[in-house]
Amino acid sequence: MEIKEERSSEETRQFLPSSQADSLGEPQFTSIQRIADEPKLEFSLACKDLVAVNRDRKLNTFIQVSVVHPAEHTLTRYSSTEIVEGTRDPLFLTGVTFPPEYPIYEETKIKLTVYDVKDKSQDTVRTCVLPDQKEQKADVGRSFLGCTTFRVGDLVKSKDQQLTLTLRTSDGGKTVGTIEVNLVKMGELEAGETDHIATDAQDQKCALVRECTATEGISGKDNLPSLNAVLKNPICKLYRFPTSDNKWMRIREQMAETTLSFHVPKELINLHIKEDMRRNQELKDLGELAPHWDNMRRSVIAHCDQMLTMYQDTLAELGKHTGSSFKSSCSKGEKTLEFIPINLHLQRMHVHSPRLKDALYDVITVGAPAAHVQGFKNGGLRKLLSKFEAERRNTGYQCIYYSPENTAKAKEVLSNINHLQPLISSHADLLLNSASQHSPDSLKNSLKMLSEKTELFVHAFKDQLVRSALLALYTARPGCVLKKPAMPRNSVEEGGDLQHQDHPSQIKRQDSIPHHSEYDEEEWDRVWANVGKSLNCVIAMVDRLLEKDNLSNIKEGENDPPAADCKVLHTGGDWYEQLYPLVITLKDCMGEVVTRAKQSMAFVLLQELACGLPQCLMLTLRRDIVFSQALAGLVCGFIIKLHTGLHDQGFLQQLHTVGLLVQYEGLLSTYSEEAGMLEDMAVGISDLQKVMFKVIEAKSEDFLPIITGRREHYIIEVQLPGKMFELLPQEIKEGKLLRMYPVLFNVGINEQQTFADRFGDTTLQENINQENLELLKEYYKLFTEKMPPDCLPHFQEQNDLKGLLENLHQNIQAKKRKNVEIMWLAATICRKLNGVRFTCCKSAKDRTSMSVTLEQCSILRDEHQLHKDFFIRALDCMRREGCRIENVLKNVKCRKYAFNMIQLMAFPKYYRPPEGTYGKADT
Repeated sequence: MEIKEERSSEETRQFLPSSQADSLGEPQFTSIQRIADEPKLEFSLACKDLVAVNRDRKLNTFIQVSVVHPAEHTLTRYSSTEIVEGTRDPLFLTGVTFPPEYPIYEETKIKLTVYDVKDKSQDTVRTCVLPDQKEQKADVGRSFLGCTTFRVGDLVKSKDQQLTLTLRTSDGGKTVGTIEVNLVKMGELEAGETDHIATDAQDQKCALVRECTATEGISGKDNLPSLNAVLKNPICKLYRFPTSDNKWMRIREQMAETTLSFHVPKELINLHIKEDMRRNQELKDLGELAPHWDNMRRSVIAHCDQMLTMYQDTLAELGKHTGSSFKSSCSKGEKTLEFIPINLHLQRMHVHSPRLKDALYDVITVGAPAAHVQGFKNGGLRKLLSKFEAERRNTGYQCIYYSPENTAKAKEVLSNINHLQPLISSHADLLLNSASQHSPDSLKNSLKMLSEKTELFVHAFKDQLVRSALLALYTARPGCVLKKPAMPRNSVEEGGDLQHQDHPSQIKRQDSIPHHSEYDEEEWDRVWANVGKSLNCVIAMVDRLLEKDNLSNIKEGENDPPAADCKVLHTGGDWYEQLYPLVITLKDCMGEVVTRAKQSMAFVLLQELACGLPQCLMLTLRRDIVFSQALAGLVCGFIIKLHTGLHDQGFLQQLHTVGLLVQYEGLLSTYSEEAGMLEDMAVGISDLQKVMFKVIEAKSEDFLPIITGRREHYIIEVQLPGKMFELLPQEIKEGKLLRMYPVLFNVGINEQQTFADRFGDTTLQENINQENLELLKEYYKLFTEKMPPDCLPHFQEQNDLKGLLENLHQNIQAKKRKNVEIMWLAATICRKLNGVRFTCCKSAKDRTSMSVTLEQCSILRDEHQLHKDFFIRALDCMRREGCRIENVLKNVKCRKYAFNMIQLMAFPKYYRPPEGTYGKADT
């Protein structure tokens, strides 16, 4: 057959889409029967009795797979296997898979070409994507051995679904060996023992691995619509490894990016814009201020408007983004993408072994949440926030100092006002509507709701902060004359004496807030107490009306009154007219409280902003950026965990009774810039403690999560289809808020950590690990107090967990260099407590890949009896041909981990990639 063209393997993934195939009239070809959403065709390859060109050296071979399309009669390069070294009978790890949309038919022919690789470092066809060079020279680092062709229909219809083909030289003459092609069907366990693999293939790297492109519906078909809404572009691999009793187990490894990488940050930025616009308006509504304070307000509003514009511009740019759902490691420095998490993916391992129940292991991999665009010259958030707070305390600003706790309280009061005021107004209108309809039951219900919300409203202002802020605001009004100098107060207890101060410019601390002799401090008490009194009047009137109504009904039952009497009774008992003035009074009283409270709390926020312009706003921006990246990962992890645990009643009970443990594994060093990244990451993960989740039933086909709330108080509403929602416990279905317990353990493993260990400072890492150990212990204590012991996974015991926690404690206290056992113990504890696992390094590409593959193989060894002789070979197999090398390719367009030999000498032994998979690459 004439070869018209040969394309690169990357190009052929787009080869002849289905729509084009239909236009060519290809339905005349015989389709291959297959299961929906499964690959059309998959097969594995092995060679036997290969003949070496040079008998003085061993063969290092791989197979190039090309497709001969029946309509166009063109040869298209499709894929390649890995290189198997040092044998004439190579069993190839990588299989061949054709996705559901690929136009392959029984008439399609497959060409298999075997090459002998002389120098792996020069065989770049398999390792790099070369967009400007479609063809590689065949003689660069490799030599042609032989080729063969087979028809797809022959493989599919063969009796044993296996073909043994003869390899011949290019002229079709000399025989140079044979190729075995085995059709592979997903979900079938292989029969037979594995002794021949362990004995005959000792020099080879591993057992079979093949690629597949279908999404694994492990959690059930009903889960797919909602999972497909958040997971995109899956990459799948399949391996088979021998167990300790010489049986096969099959492992499917998957990696998928998520639409949440962009969805969550856009939702957050939108909320930031609304919150900041509301705050700016509250500052403008402060009313008339003395010149000093008015100038301060103008400056603050000007800076806030600039930041608001920046958020709006960022949101507009993100709205224009199309294409991939993930941010590559090369884009860390892009300003428009700074809110987007780096390289966020789900990494999943599904294990199917002969004697054990199928098991699923998930890890979310993501670059450490950090503000790369802002840089780390002055450290990260942990250091910057501490330094900023110290400067605010110790520097004589021309403003009043309020502690972070009081500032947070002010934001909470403002949030409560904005939330409760419209609710109370709405319930008051419903009460009047019930009165106009003369409906006793409706009136009772409306009054109950109005009373509950109004009591919450009144309680929100029972705080000394509101009173002291009102006094401070009074002194900031024009024409305020203070007669005595201010004296420090040791306490801010209610009823404490407040002193005078001569001039606003002398106000430096909250504990020197002035007291003016003409200011009636009890006025505020009267104002907010009036709300409660007005509510009591409404309650009394409703009770009186209902009582009269009951008496009237009794009289009507005993003796029917004349028609004229009835008319008088209903006219005199018009509920609406009697309730209306009381409800209006309640609304007026509430409006006065709202006006004063809003102004006083806005004045507190003015002090916070004015005390640190512009650093305060820049720190807020940095914290927003880091939190956005962290939250996107958390939402992804929660949704995946919820889907996989829907049929686990113990997990669902734990979720609403205790909360969800979220364990982050950090691989950052404590040297140079990465120390700043670790500081950012620590604060971002800690901020996730304030996030609450809520599960709701989806009302449409849009299953993306909904985010509400404000900074430091967000609620994530996760939508589930009706069938899945019905599986949840009643508490979750009723909207109970679900708590998160994030913990971070970090161990630097690279050469920079070696510098930090020997010449630098590791205190940051030690402090983070110790602090988070205490948080983990707190979660475990809650778990043991609230949950029955049988809620742990079936292979766990309480004593086992206690021992692991104690071991973790000892390892953290030991302060041993590069003590990766901390990571292994923390990950094991997390899995045993039904937690969500995260693994992070700078880009979630190289060190992260080493860690997750090591974790996967460790699980196979410890939980699924992976043959001890195959641990290293399985590890190399996953790193060389698995999903993580595909992740490297997605990020840097090169199949090489960004390590060099000198760097790897500093790595712990099991974190080093196999030879030939690393080298120079941009990260």
